[in-house]
Amino acid sequence: MKTVKVNTIALILLGVLLTGLISVTTPAYAQERRYVFVGAWPYSVPPKGHFNTFVTYAITLGVYLQLIQEPLAFYIWYNDTYIPWLATSWEIKGDEFIVHLRKGVVWHNGDPFTSKDVVSTFYCLFLLKSPVWEYIDKVTAVDPNTVSFHISKPSIVLIRYILREPIRPYSTYGNFSDKAIELLDQGLTWESEEIQSLLTDFRNYRPKEYIGTGPYMWTGEITESEVWLKKNPNHWNAKNIKFEWIKLYNGETPVVTPLVLGFKVDYATHGFPPATEMEFYKLGISVYRPPTGFGPAILFNHKIYPFNLTDFRRAIDYAINKTENAYVSLMYSAKRIAVPSGLPLELEERWILPEYRAEMTDYSYDPEKAAALLEGLGFEKGEDGIWRTPEGEPLEFELMFPAEFADWRAAAENVAAQLTAFGIPITLRAITFTEIQPKFVREGDFEMAIQGWGTGNPHPHFSFYQAFIYYNFPGYAAPGYSYELTREIEGLGTVNLEELVYDCAEGFDVEAQKELVSKLALAFNKDLPMVPLWERYGNNPVLSGVRVEGWPPADHWIWTQLLYSDNPVVLMLATGLYLKPVGWTPPPVEKPVVPKELEEAVASLESAVESMRSNIDTLSSSIEELNSKIATLSDSISGASSTASMAMGISVISLIAAIAAIVLARRRPEE
Repeated sequence: MKTVKVNTIALILLGVLLTGLISVTTPAYAQERRYVFVGAWPYSVPPKGHFNTFVTYAITLGVYLQLIQEPLAFYIWYNDTYIPWLATSWEIKGDEFIVHLRKGVVWHNGDPFTSKDVVSTFYCLFLLKSPVWEYIDKVTAVDPNTVSFHISKPSIVLIRYILREPIRPYSTYGNFSDKAIELLDQGLTWESEEIQSLLTDFRNYRPKEYIGTGPYMWTGEITESEVWLKKNPNHWNAKNIKFEWIKLYNGETPVVTPLVLGFKVDYATHGFPPATEMEFYKLGISVYRPPTGFGPAILFNHKIYPFNLTDFRRAIDYAINKTENAYVSLMYSAKRIAVPSGLPLELEERWILPEYRAEMTDYSYDPEKAAALLEGLGFEKGEDGIWRTPEGEPLEFELMFPAEFADWRAAAENVAAQLTAFGIPITLRAITFTEIQPKFVREGDFEMAIQGWGTGNPHPHFSFYQAFIYYNFPGYAAPGYSYELTREIEGLGTVNLEELVYDCAEGFDVEAQKELVSKLALAFNKDLPMVPLWERYGNNPVLSGVRVEGWPPADHWIWTQLLYSDNPVVLMLATGLYLKPVGWTPPPVEKPVVPKELEEAVASLESAVESMRSNIDTLSSSIEELNSKIATLSDSISGASSTASMAMGISVISLIAAIAAIVLARRRPEE
């Protein structure tokens, strides 16, 4: 049996823990509410926004979802441990990953939380072809508080896939998970017509209620501008939850910026441009920079010539000054990517073997190398300064970007300016952030797009899945960016990238995995399925002393939590660590209700103890009196020198002591 350990910080946190229809309404008496935490996250209001938190346009509220629908555990980046949450422990036994659930947890509607909820969650993920099902093939409720995941491919990443997934209620999704289990038991596969039909129904499903087990619950108070969450009084950790309300403003950076500058937001995760960040400093608003593990990249549509040519993609990378791009986008919160590996900078040193690192290409700004690569493909630069294909067609493209992401907008504008100056004119097209992926990138209806690379997860598998597989959109009948996953790659020959992505996480021996991780990093570097521009770090405004106090200093371990995948503020709000409302005082400790019989027994015991103290006092007085008489006797015989006389005196003393002991012994039973 192999047990996944929880160590020091986990124990500290555990110590803290132990001491109808969608309605759209305006918050009632919001101005009278106290102990409010105010954040911000973009969302779509009903009817477009909905409560199926598995699919697009759900009102998940981003990082704040796990305050409503909780995971089995929280992850601590500082020391690579998990904090038990809805699960109390877990272990690997043979080919099973066993999870033991916390007892006494209830859903917001009063239903008990059981293993059926966990099973239902993961069979819904099966319908969506979640990567976790590359490593498991069955989920079973052993008993109401125990779940077994049957391991089909042993892998260290299945632990994170399982423990960090928000758990949804069986009462909401059970019809779909039960049907999926039934079809699988009939021997059908995911590709079968029956399961695909069920998947379609599942994507279109719109629950009537939004419930979780979390410390905060849906109130139905949602408008175009804000949404309110209320503290769950029945939460198993309610006594440690200090904020009574959470208010989240709706909107991306342009909407949220004036709210932050007006001291109306306590914390925001948006990407703010350098000029805005300087305004924060002037107003005394702190800026924190936790890592994210990802950043913007130029995504190519590989169906379109010449994006299907590796050397053309390399030329694009050389032609962009990524140091400049990073600075104009996020100043100190962006680090350029000169030697792309597909991995966040935090993981490269830990995972990529030196011999592979030595073979990787540095794509630092070099327009001459870019020009040489294009010329090697037969392209020529015309007298008008525009590059042309061998057929004489001018190179000019459209670059899409999410309109509301201020940092990505700046990156796109700078890329367009640099490539246009290089001789490849770029037309910019801003698409609302909720539409760019589902309507354009997923459907293959784009030429170039600013999209994310990397993921905020501790194992390289997740970032490589993002780089090679995610944008092909498995689980959708859509082309995505159409990147072929079996291909010839310089220095590696024919490579099946999909197999490598899953194989690099196989087993529990990290050292053995580094070879495949390094191979994937080299493949990304040489083939460049996308061009990463920079890695983003948070430039998160933090307002102290207005509504919230207790913010840890910038060098505290809590800020090593990745901004979006394991958000530090969500961790503090959920556990009750550090943060507290201004003016908050601990609630008075209620006197426990004691049964009458127990009260009488305690009173009797207290009386007996008092009597014993009295007897001890009496005995002490008797001993003092005896000592006095012994001293007098000793003086009277001090002149006697006879041994016999001395012996007689000692005998008398012993006789007196014995008589005193007998007297006291006879009194004790009566007491």
